[in-house]
Amino acid sequence: MIRLTWVQPEDLVGHELRQAAEDGRDVREITARWHAAGGHDAPPRAGASEAGALRLRGLAEELLDELATLRSPLEEPTELADIIAACPSWPARQADVLPEGRRAARPEPARVLGAWLGRAAGCVLGKPVEKIPREGIRQIAEATGNWPIQGWFTAAGLPDEIGRRWPWNRRSAVNSLAENIDGVPEDDDLNYPLLALTVLERHGRGFTTDDVAKLWLDELPAGRTFTAERVAYRNLLAGIEPPLTATYRNPFREWIGALIRTDLYGWVNPGDPATAAEYAWRDARLTHTANGVYGAMFVAAMCAQSLVATSVKEVVEAGLSVVPPRSRLAGAVRQAVEDASAAADFEQVLDRLHERHGDLHWVHTINNAALVAATLVHAQGDFTASIAGAVAGGWDTDSAGATVGSIAGALNGGVPERWRMRDSLASSLTGFDGIALGELAERTERMMES
Repeated sequence: MIRLTWVQPEDLVGHELRQAAEDGRDVREITARWHAAGGHDAPPRAGASEAGALRLRGLAEELLDELATLRSPLEEPTELADIIAACPSWPARQADVLPEGRRAARPEPARVLGAWLGRAAGCVLGKPVEKIPREGIRQIAEATGNWPIQGWFTAAGLPDEIGRRWPWNRRSAVNSLAENIDGVPEDDDLNYPLLALTVLERHGRGFTTDDVAKLWLDELPAGRTFTAERVAYRNLLAGIEPPLTATYRNPFREWIGALIRTDLYGWVNPGDPATAAEYAWRDARLTHTANGVYGAMFVAAMCAQSLVATSVKEVVEAGLSVVPPRSRLAGAVRQAVEDASAAADFEQVLDRLHERHGDLHWVHTINNAALVAATLVHAQGDFTASIAGAVAGGWDTDSAGATVGSIAGALNGGVPERWRMRDSLASSLTGFDGIALGELAERTERMMES
């Protein structure tokens, strides 16, 4: 029997109950009914349960639909107009402030390439240790003479005991360790910027959420999707249209999936965080709501500013300007920035992040967005310290590393030589396998002019 992760109804109820606890819904009675029937809570890392859970499917479907009728009391809107209204510091769009016919200044090409190089480097650094907690990452790095992290992870010299205790990510260790990196390996954190570039090249700046959905069905293999993206994909195939794809039996709608998709929307709008955030919203609403959408907008705005900014402070402020200040994500980011600004030792910052957000799933948006902000602020533009801190945090290591690398690479106009790989990106997306990051940077620049 096939146990397909992230979509079986009996595997979703525990995650939806966990989501309810986070967004303030009272589900005690539903939880009791689920537990009385033998239903399980949300697994900490896995996406599917044992085959015997199939007997719970009918009840699971009933409870998921019942849970969907309960509304969160929190003031965390998802519609764009409501988000803008909730943001007193929402920035002006460049199209609204520049004289008619005048375009914004283009960033230096090195900064655009630096963003692509940085995203790739941060992603690959985090790949082999994805799903390994913070403690294990440090033990691996220390045992191989790589703590604080200064280079790629390696199995060379790793004691067998530590290797057994903290096994590498099995899908990634074959192409993301120092001894086997040959070009940039495929990853969803790199496929999604390619899809964003494609949707802009095909549909222009007026692209819609429906355009994103159709592109996924045409180009994105279902097996390359996870959590909220896989649920939305399933919903599309069932005839459910956006934005209902984000909410129908989708307990992962506030997880990190949308955040990792939106760098490119910032890159094609340098110095224009408002437009970048709007583009990110159009993409994110296919799969996410509330804080899941805010995470996407937060990153897109930071990426837009990173191509023209002179400091990390400018970048993070741009990101926060498009996030409702009363939201959980905004509060988490502000606290992370405060901690990172005050502590000399980044391990102390990570201690505080884990104390506050340790109950969240390791691929939730809120904890990872806070980690991204804290790492950027503490590293103050140092590329190695930036991606190393994001990975050492021990949550979604490749995703946080990729986002931080993108921003630090843009700010620096490149990455140190130790983080450069052969200029060839592997991808299962049509027309992209083996493409050079330099070519992607050039295509990104062309989209700034469209």
